[in-house]
Formats: sequence, structure tokens, C-alpha cells
Amino acid sequence: MSVRRGLPRVRCMGGVTVGYAAALEQLAPMEAVELSAYAEAHGFSGVMAADHFQPWVPAQGQASFVWNVLTAVAERTTGDLGPGVTTPTFRWHPAMVAQASATLAAMYPGRHWLGLGSGEALNEHVVAGYWPEAPERIARMFEAVEIIRKLFTASLAGKDTKHAGTFYKMESTRLWTMPAEPPPILVATAGPVTAKRAGRHVDGLITVGAPLEKIAGLFARFAEGAREAGKDPDTMPKVLQLHLSWAPTDEEAMANALREWPNGGMRFAKADIRSPWDLEQMAKMVRPEDFAGRMVVSADPDVHRAEIQRYVDLGFDRVYLHNVGRNQREWVDVFGAQVLPRLRR
Repeated sequence: MSVRRGLPRVRCMGGVTVGYAAALEQLAPMEAVELSAYAEAHGFSGVMAADHFQPWVPAQGQASFVWNVLTAVAERTTGDLGPGVTTPTFRWHPAMVAQASATLAAMYPGRHWLGLGSGEALNEHVVAGYWPEAPERIARMFEAVEIIRKLFTASLAGKDTKHAGTFYKMESTRLWTMPAEPPPILVATAGPVTAKRAGRHVDGLITVGAPLEKIAGLFARFAEGAREAGKDPDTMPKVLQLHLSWAPTDEEAMANALREWPNGGMRFAKADIRSPWDLEQMAKMVRPEDFAGRMVVSADPDVHRAEIQRYVDLGFDRVYLHNVGRNQREWVDVFGAQVLPRLRR
């Protein structure tokens, strides 16, 4: 049996599906659950939750276990659920990620999708293993995808499977708890090579806000890989996580960005940085102008709406919004009333 390619069915606002990105780097677990339910009540559909072992910077203050939180969120909401994203290659053997995902999908049928990434040292180095360069991290991720796919397919067929590859071994086994249909697998990508491989091997892609021409290039390479594998890229989900800073004044919005999410203004790769304390020192160099072109910081809801609409027009099927400030309920109120209803497919 093949893995379903589409995302779970969800409600749409104005023809556009907009979910809530629960930043577990900032929110205590029950606060994340309560805010997810609050967001759904105000028009957001679905929850993407961060899989972090540590926050980016100490000021963020949290890092709860994503699978526990998603289960609690599922009990309080009706929309889709995705770890955005988890890494199946260092802290976890791919078989463990497959088991966690299959269990969540079995408990909440039709709601869960599995988002995977190649990882950051901030989270993955905690097991004190070798931290490889990016090409190896990506190769590990795609071998992990192969194992997860094998387990989903064989388990649904009532069979064992095994694996002996470049990076991983797995003895003959199966997942004894499975949903009727396995969750779609999406891969996080910010580069063209990974995007093409994702098109060939998984069901959809996830990326973060970036210049439109860069994302258009990712879409093109993703479509190229999908067609090589005999798939229709137009039917494959494209998911965006968009960080933003809204507050009642521009000054407060910028203060929130600088204090709570300075990593959004860092114009360099962060995948090799191991400590929130190191990032805190680097954050001292971030200035308001560093957020330009990387994250909208504004008190005007219409400025945010226009930015989200640009990505929707580019072809994203679903957008998950993360407001970086602690003013979550106030933000949900404003965006639920003034932004989401005005977005159009």
C-alpha cells in the first residue's frame, strides 16, 4: 500500500488554509495546548509544533517533548497535527520516529502528517555523537525516510521488514500499532538539491519564509523530482512556516522580535551552533534592520496580510503562522478577525 500524498482535510478561511505554529521553544506545554485550542476557535486550522531539545536562545525558555504536546493538542482541537519538523537521524533512530508517528495517526485518524528535517546541532548534538557536514545530514535523512516508508508499507501489509544501509541498520520487525492509512511524509528543504530529492521520495515539502524567487526555484526542483518519480507535483502539498512579529505598535513589535526571536535576524546558517548561550552572544549583534526581507515586523495587520498573500499566490497549500511575541491571544484575536478572512486563494 502506498502512503497517502495529500494533507489531512481541514477547514479553510477565504479559500486559504492557515494553521497555528506553536513555538515550543517559547511556550510551556500546557500553554501551547491552550493557545492551539484558542487559535482554532478563532479561525486557525491545524497546528505545527516545533521539535526542539533546546530553545534557540535562553530568553525563549522552553523545549518540551513535541509528541506529548501534539497528543494533548489533538484532544483539544479538531484540525491537523504535524511536528514541524522532527529529525529522524541523530537523537532518534528512524524506527522510533515511525512508531511515534504511526501511533499519533492511529489515535487521531486523518489528522496527522509527518514533517522531517536533516537537523540542527542545537538539538541533535545532545546525544554526543559525531556531527557531520550538511551533505551527510541530508543523506542520513533520506535513508531515514526509506526506513520509515518501509515500516509503514510492510506493517500495513502485516509483514516484517528490515534494513541495512549506509548509516542505519534495523532488524526484522514491524509496527504493531498502525493507522488504517499512514500519514503523509513531508520534508523540510531550503536548497534545490534537497527539494528535487524530496520530490522523488516523499509526499510534500515544508519550507520557511524566504524571497519568492528562491521559493519558486525550490518548487521547480521539487516538481522536477516528482515527475521523475512518476508523480504529479500539483497534487503534492507545499507547506510554509512563516515567522512574524505583530504588536499594537511598531516599537513593541520590534522589541518582541529582538528579545524573543533574534535568530530570525541572523543572516547566516545556524545548523552547526550547539548552544543557546552561544546564540545569545551572537544575538547581541542583531539590529532592527537585520529583519528586513526575512520577517515582517509591523503593527499593521494589513502589512502582514499582504505578505501572507504573496506566499499563497506563489502556490502554498497551507501556511502556519508564528507570532514571535508573548502576546499570543491578542495576536490570535486580531489575525482571526482582520487577516485570515481576507486571504484569498
